[in-house]
Amino acid sequence: MTSDPADLTAADYLDSAREMTAADRPYLAHLLAEEAAQRTPSPAAAAIRATFPDPTTTRKD
Repeated sequence: MTSDPADLTAADYLDSAREMTAADRPYLAHLLAEEAAQRTPSPAAAAIRATFPDPTTTRKD
């Protein structure tokens, strides 16, 4: 992993999002996935956003 955020790829952000999901950190996972989606072409970006939805809109009480 690099220390310069400009060198990170969409795959790096997705890997981190998966790690945050496994660590039960859904909001951080969503933010990382959103960054990955912004670095990805449109059709794939929609799939990323669907995989990591905003936890504030999917929250269950």
